[in-house]
This record gives sequence, structure tokens and C-alpha cells, in this order.
Amino acid sequence: MQAKQQKTTVAQKDHVEKSWYLVSAENQILGRLATKIAMVLMGKHRPDYTPHVDTGDFVIVTGAEKIQLTGKKAQVKTYDYYTNYAGGHKYVSFEKMMATKPEKVITEAVRRMLPKNKLGKHMLTKLKVYRGTEHPHAAQCPQVLDLN
Repeated sequence: MQAKQQKTTVAQKDHVEKSWYLVSAENQILGRLATKIAMVLMGKHRPDYTPHVDTGDFVIVTGAEKIQLTGKKAQVKTYDYYTNYAGGHKYVSFEKMMATKPEKVITEAVRRMLPKNKLGKHMLTKLKVYRGTEHPHAAQCPQVLDLN
């Protein structure tokens, strides 16, 4: 007798239910936190993960100003960008970025771990990063996500 074969299901964009998760960045290591957030945004934590469909969930990160780096990276790390003018290659140190825009530090770390295509850009829109513990997404009833 032959066993009944199981069929693999492919997630459909319209049938994926999105969840909201709340993550505290307080005393977390930047790279380790970013990899776990990227996995949730891509949907790799779900059994119905499909690479070409956005099966990921929304992630709210609070306490962005309390993120940490290991070793001497806090003094050495720089972020660069280009202004599209001649000689417009600019550099910003990690310390200055943390003083002005700590949300962007986490966003950039996660962005670089997502796919480099249209789907990756869409996944990044599901990441919400805030300073402090307050956020405007209480109506979505986010679940606390323990990333340890």
C-alpha cells in the first residue's frame, strides 16, 4: 500500500494574518537584536514561510537610545551616505548618530539584513522604532516578544 502524499502549501499574500510584537532594546546588543528582528519581519519564525510572499509580522522596538555595541565599535563604527553632489560622501560616527537619531541605528542594522529588493523595502515598513517606552500602537495590542 502506498502512503497518502502530503501537499506543500504556498502562502498567499491575501490570506496571511499579521501579528504585532513589542521588543525592548534596553541593554541589547545591536547586531544580535537586529538579526532576530529581521527574522520576524521576513516571517522565518512561522511555519508558513514563503520566500516570495511577505509572511512577516510587525515589530515595535522601544528604548532605541539604550542599545549597546560590543568591544570598541562604539568609538570606531561610522555610517556613510552620499548627497549626490560632487565631493558629497559624508560620514557620521556612531556616537553622533546615537545622540541625534538612535532610531536610525536600529533601522539601518535591520535594513541591511533584509532582502535587497522590493519585498525587503516593504518588510522594512513593518518596523517601528521609538525612543523611550512609549509608542502609539497600543490599539494593535502587541505581544511582548522575548528575543533571549
